[in-house]
Amino acid sequence: MSSDDVRTVRAGKHTVEVHRPDKVLFPGGDGAKEYTKGDLVAYYRSVAPFMLPHLRGRPLMLERHPDGLAGPRFMQKNTPDSYPEWIHRVEVTKEGGTVCHTVCDDTATLLYLADQASLTLHRWLSRAGSVERPDRMVFDLDPAGDDFEAVREAARLLGELLDALRLPSALMTTGSRGLHVIVPLDGRNDFDEVREFAKDVADALVAGHPEQLTTAARKKDRGDRLYLDVQRNGYAQTAVAPFTVRAKPGAPVATPMSWAQLDDPGLDARRWTVADAVEQARTDPWAGILARGRALGPARRRLNALMSS
Repeated sequence: MSSDDVRTVRAGKHTVEVHRPDKVLFPGGDGAKEYTKGDLVAYYRSVAPFMLPHLRGRPLMLERHPDGLAGPRFMQKNTPDSYPEWIHRVEVTKEGGTVCHTVCDDTATLLYLADQASLTLHRWLSRAGSVERPDRMVFDLDPAGDDFEAVREAARLLGELLDALRLPSALMTTGSRGLHVIVPLDGRNDFDEVREFAKDVADALVAGHPEQLTTAARKKDRGDRLYLDVQRNGYAQTAVAPFTVRAKPGAPVATPMSWAQLDDPGLDARRWTVADAVEQARTDPWAGILARGRALGPARRRLNALMSS
């Protein structure tokens, strides 16, 4: 590989080599803009101050596309021995053994992963040192088709219910088809308790809106209803990280947004891309929300009271 095919980027204490920066990862066409590996690295460098607080200390699963969208993808959990020693790792238990996950604690690591064509970072909802107790609960609003109005309405209904339970919530586009609603927790409950609570919240919402919503895991049982997915609230399950790029034409980004932006007529799941997600990040749409982690006990009592009334 010639020196023209390698660009060096300084980030903190480390220098990261970007190999073949002109390699096209996101082909253009059909109205989508073309983006190269160099563009991906530049985006992640710009968004790092906003993204890293959502990554630090969390095991990651990396969605890699070495040849871009046109080539094969693979999901990487174990950290290769070839990764630099300065990249943090955490070893977690799995059935029959352990997995050594990559942890992204700094900008240099984020840029190294971008050089590895890790387009999308999927994060755990818990942190190293307390991997069995999540500090995030996620509801994934997954429409049957591309009906974003159904997603918008489901988000409103879920937000109202969470407000009634006095649980703060944050809203994020997935960069794919739907929205994530994220609730900060205090980390005292284990994954089984959190998933059971999330399922009960989803079931309560479905009971009130059975024609619009479903919790049916099998697609054939959903019909044209929106799927309220709570399965990410489990040990070793992941959710797309805030500000991560999705492996879709045009490089859409999973982007935090305010609840007020839900009323924007131009909103859809791919509203923001690498071209403007940093601009959205600077508005601080989640200001203060995720710092208020809640215990589930009081919310559980409120939910039980609502369901029995």
